[in-house]
Amino acid sequence: MKDQLLVFLSALFDSFRDLLPIIIVIAFFQLVVLQQPLPDSIDLTDLLLGCFFVVLGLTFFVQGLQLGLFPIGESMAYAFAQKGSLVWLLIFAFALGFGTTIAEPALTAVAAKAATIAAQGIIEPTAEAKAAYALALRLTVATSVGFAILIGVLRILKNWPLHYVIISGYCGVVILTPFAPESIIGIAYDSGGVTTSTVTVPLVTALGVGLAQSIQGRNPLTDGFGLIAFASLTPIMFVLVFGMVYV
Repeated sequence: MKDQLLVFLSALFDSFRDLLPIIIVIAFFQLVVLQQPLPDSIDLTDLLLGCFFVVLGLTFFVQGLQLGLFPIGESMAYAFAQKGSLVWLLIFAFALGFGTTIAEPALTAVAAKAATIAAQGIIEPTAEAKAAYALALRLTVATSVGFAILIGVLRILKNWPLHYVIISGYCGVVILTPFAPESIIGIAYDSGGVTTSTVTVPLVTALGVGLAQSIQGRNPLTDGFGLIAFASLTPIMFVLVFGMVYV
């Protein structure tokens, strides 16, 4: 019990150390540059308590990744590779990318905000129209990430050079951007960032590393990573096409 407590306190200190630069930057600009007191709506006690909860939450999140998500992702990738079924492995890769992305809180927030802005001239300013637009955008992004993970798994299996895949993807982005409506371009580029968040990254990374470890001749360091880069690229292309079709 004592050893477990020491491990938790060590993890708590590591989380505080990681967040300390952010705290210092905010405090410096608030007190030295802006030279303003805290707003009346923010109490110092609540601020300190909020910071503590952030450190505590980050600690639990990191521990959860190490105890659960990383091991299960790697073990499932290894099991699929040993099973030798390419079809089921690709289905699992697509489903993993789709499922983790559709659950991303950041994507939900961005889609809702995009729908609110779109209601000012692109879609009908009704709750139903905004909900349909946000759902369609989320499904588009989730499908694109599922497709990206599927291609990423194929890349690991076929030993395709990562930079060729990434360069091809960005060529697609460059080609599609001039044809997309101006109102969707910013959303498309932001969609690539919101997909690489708290839910998607741990599982996808574990999938890539576990798959590379289970295949003879593959190096987990050079072959297991790179899935996230492609997962942040394909949403841009898919959302650009979504804008052409939806608008």
